[in-house]
Amino acid sequence: MKPYKFEPYLKTTLWGGYQIAPFKGIFTAQPNIGESWEISGVPGHESRAIERGLIDDVDVGLTLTELIDKYKGLLVGQKVYKKYGNKFPLLVKFIDSRQDLSVQVHPDDKLAMERHGCQGKTEMWYVIKSDVGAKIYSGLKKSITPDEYEQLANATVPDVSTSGSHSPMQDVIATHEAHDGDLYFLPAGRLHAIGAGNFLAEIQETSDITYRVYDFGRKDAHGRPRELHIAEARDAIDYRVWPEYRSSYDSTKPISQLVNCPHFVVHRVVVQVASQVDFHCDSFVVVMCLWGEANINGISIRQGETILVPACENVLYIFGNASFLTATIG
Repeated sequence: MKPYKFEPYLKTTLWGGYQIAPFKGIFTAQPNIGESWEISGVPGHESRAIERGLIDDVDVGLTLTELIDKYKGLLVGQKVYKKYGNKFPLLVKFIDSRQDLSVQVHPDDKLAMERHGCQGKTEMWYVIKSDVGAKIYSGLKKSITPDEYEQLANATVPDVSTSGSHSPMQDVIATHEAHDGDLYFLPAGRLHAIGAGNFLAEIQETSDITYRVYDFGRKDAHGRPRELHIAEARDAIDYRVWPEYRSSYDSTKPISQLVNCPHFVVHRVVVQVASQVDFHCDSFVVVMCLWGEANINGISIRQGETILVPACENVLYIFGNASFLTATIG
């Protein structure tokens, strides 16, 4: 089974920019592309296979869900299929934030299942490129109680610098200077937002459940304030203050583990000529190309492209000069 390429879902957003299409080497008149869903099993936006380099390939045109139903554990891994069935467990994206995204939080699996009958969302960000002065918002910088959170989230105070107002929530959320190569692990429950001027890769549980806490006073396309979910977020937030929110890794190694959690394992892989990579797991491998071009298991891949390597052939034979993020299920 050769790796699969899929048609990306390009999503226009209020805060989206113009970097995704050129990064991926595609041409489109679609404006304000904020996200490219590279591999998705989200109902209504399921990825569809477009290429494997095979003549008369009967799998071209099938959705990811149809492929899993057809190949089961051979495609995703026996343990993965036993746990998730035909549902693909990860959603993989490129994100371009021309403006600040809303401050938000995601419920964990338990709360999401109780309220919405679906998985929660733990995710990670890898900053590919950041503008000078760009920010990442992640976690709390001072301890607050659930009652204090609701008071802060529902209040506004004058902002002398802009002659407007801002939410006191801005004063309790930890703010970080963004740099190329930064890594943020965002377990469910952590307040977070992508600041303006960041281009990044996101790997997350397959879930679109988001509680928006603060939106910088932004209006939607009809001039109305976007909906907030202040009450819903109260029980989802992790109110603990952590000493560090930016994750560290050894960027000098050709293979570095970035994240190892129950929901996904992510590595950064850099290849200059050739490499053989075996993660020793019964899982598919998602490969996102961040830079360069290469051939992986007989499929060409270049910057901005993503492939799905089946579990039954998940040792990567890489020839080229490129850097990647890989995601598996541990």
